[in-house]
Amino acid sequence: MIEQVSKIDSKKRQAVIEITLDMANSMKLIAKKCFPKAIQVTDRFHVQKLVLEALQEIRIKHRWQAMDRENQSILQAKSENKIHTPQLLNNGDTVKQLLARSRYLLYKSKEKWTDSQEERAQLLFELYPDIKTAYALSQQIRAIYNSKNDKNVVMLKLAHWYRKVEESGFKNFNIVLNTITVNYQSILNYFDNRSTNASAESFNAKIKAFRSQFRGVRKIDFFLFRLSNLFA
Repeated sequence: MIEQVSKIDSKKRQAVIEITLDMANSMKLIAKKCFPKAIQVTDRFHVQKLVLEALQEIRIKHRWQAMDRENQSILQAKSENKIHTPQLLNNGDTVKQLLARSRYLLYKSKEKWTDSQEERAQLLFELYPDIKTAYALSQQIRAIYNSKNDKNVVMLKLAHWYRKVEESGFKNFNIVLNTITVNYQSILNYFDNRSTNASAESFNAKIKAFRSQFRGVRKIDFFLFRLSNLFA
């Protein structure tokens, strides 16, 4: 990749003012070498995705525990020659189903929940207060990105968020916290122009989908030719 970009005239590369990228160190090094004067911006999608993954890990942990409890109950019922009857919650879900079906509502803000999702979320948060706390932390990050505040206000809000994460005691959120700390400056750079690489990510998804239809690429030149005809 560096060799291909280096073919572009050096003056043009030095004229690049800003570049958005993910949090991979390899990408940062490539960007620094190819566009030495460009300000690096960590795309908000990757930060929010990291926080949401930490939230989902807590839900998945509880789901595995619920599955284990249900399996133990089934085995015990069999040993006693009884029929296992799962306990149903007010919305008709078992605890295992509640945890499985709550996956998508945790990605959304409360305003976008359907009536059934709102009912499910209420039951979920009553049974698992730690999921409720983790959900609140994920929504606070979303609110910081959606606000129109400048860098100074964002720095203050991030400091408050850091404190809440430390108080929560969630190990996976502390890992997220350390990752954000390592990329702190490039994350803050987003709030200068609020640039994202959403269009590039969308185009990349199209390329991957196109490539998967043919189960790989044999001739790169011909593949690029077809892409240019389809998407140019």
